[in-house]
Parts: sequence; structure tokens; C-alpha cells
Amino acid sequence: MELILKQDIKNLGEKDDVVNVKPGFGRNYLIPKGYATLATESAKKVLAENLKQAAFKQDKIKKDADAIAARLEGVKLSIGAKAGETGKIFGSVNTIQIADALKKEGFDVDRRRITFDTEPKFVGEYTANLNLHKEVKVKVPFEVIAE
Repeated sequence: MELILKQDIKNLGEKDDVVNVKPGFGRNYLIPKGYATLATESAKKVLAENLKQAAFKQDKIKKDADAIAARLEGVKLSIGAKAGETGKIFGSVNTIQIADALKKEGFDVDRRRITFDTEPKFVGEYTANLNLHKEVKVKVPFEVIAE
């Protein structure tokens, strides 16, 4: 079943992508929740026109994301967390803390655009993945230190 996504859906696609999903998933979840519409010929034509008009805006957003990515090259963050004697931290380091640390450095990145390769559970060095744009992804190293 071909659908046009109305918003970004993790592990499926971005807004305005045409995706193939199983019919039950489309009929019972995506369409009733308003996350997608059927990809009919007329809907595809409307989508193509909207994408053509939005291409200029997207180009500007991509250039801004590239500029942020270039400025992020030398940045290394330090995140403080309470830790035990073995180095295991109490709780976890989450994307909100990474977004706050980036904000202190002068970068405004939405926390929903941040992911981890491995969840930080111990004191040490890790990498955060920033999805600034569909095509612009940056890896930012950070260190978890005991407070």
C-alpha cells in the first residue's frame, strides 16, 4: 500500500515521502491517526507541486544545517552525572542534557534530533548523532564525568 506521509515518522520516513507499508498498518494506524494519506495519482501531482514550491526553502534550511555542522566539527561536550565508585552513573544521560550542553556552546538543536550509538551508562567517552537535516548528520563526541 502506497502512502504519502504527513509528518516525520521514526523508522518509516520523513514528511512528504511516498512509502510502501503493509495494508493493515496503513488502514488501521497511519491513515486514522492522520499521519498519512493514500498516494493516488492526484495526490502525487499535488505533492509534486508542493515539493517544487518548497525546494527553495529546503535548500536554505540545508545550507543552514551545513553551516551548523561545520561549526560543530571541533566541539566536545562534557556532561556531569552522579556516579558510583565503579564508574556506573545513577540514572542515565539523555538527549535533553546533550541539547542543553549544545545550547551553552551556542547551538540550538532540537533534542528529538539527537540519538546515541550506545546508551551512556558509565563514566567515559561517547558519541551523539545529530540529525540536522535529511542529508546532514553530524557526530559529536561527549564525555560523561562524575560529579
